[in-house]
Amino acid sequence: MRAVILAAGRGDRLRDVIGEGNKCLAPIGGLTLLERQIRSLRGCGIDAITIVAGYRAADIRRVCDNSIDIVVNTDYDTTNSLYSLWLTRDRLRGGFVVLNGDVLFHDQLLGDLLTSRDEDALLMAAHRGEDYSDEEMKIRVRAGCVADIAKTLPPADTDGENVGIAKFGAEGATVLVEALDEAVAGGDGTRHFLPRAFATFARRRPLRVVETRGFPWIEIDFPEDYRRACADVLPAIAGVGDIDARAEDDNPSGGDDERAGRLVHHV
Repeated sequence: MRAVILAAGRGDRLRDVIGEGNKCLAPIGGLTLLERQIRSLRGCGIDAITIVAGYRAADIRRVCDNSIDIVVNTDYDTTNSLYSLWLTRDRLRGGFVVLNGDVLFHDQLLGDLLTSRDEDALLMAAHRGEDYSDEEMKIRVRAGCVADIAKTLPPADTDGENVGIAKFGAEGATVLVEALDEAVAGGDGTRHFLPRAFATFARRRPLRVVETRGFPWIEIDFPEDYRRACADVLPAIAGVGDIDARAEDDNPSGGDDERAGRLVHHV
């Protein structure tokens, strides 16, 4: 399976905390966000990695080794993530996992998605009473599948939030590429977020939901997101691993103890 990391955007809203750099190169605990995603992918056995760069693409090239494929979206300032993935369409046919380049997440989330029995699925943080705004990419679920996905969904009709990581098998990839082709051919589709194509896909083929189960993650869009990623989410990610290890030592035979990761929410 191939991984595609979407990292073309400028990230203007983070300029006050990361300066003029690409937000996927923002340092979090000694590693950049991009390095953390690459490490997570390789930890799951995925070595075929494509990064869609755009703004300051040369900076991304400098931090990646030669095994990583770079596709440059030269129109990054007038297009969006749907178009960025479309640029990689010839690489998707065998199946792939796609990640938004601005997400910090616990490795278990990627593992859960990749090992789920459904070929086509995305990660969703189930609604736990949070107040949703216009910023969240909201999901409506029916029978375990995406019924709709958009920022404009009414909060009362929303079952959870899109994490920004999805996978598609070979057949699903073909269907998604068709949806991408249609959106780009329509002209204005180049300006849409990738989930617009997910919504089209979900009307043609089941797109299952894999819940985060409380494992920590955060999408970094605003300065407060970056500060929380460094101060709260990264320690929570490390803490889950530490607590899990202790739990295994205390309960070597397994059992029904509640896993620590299920107690840590999207913070």
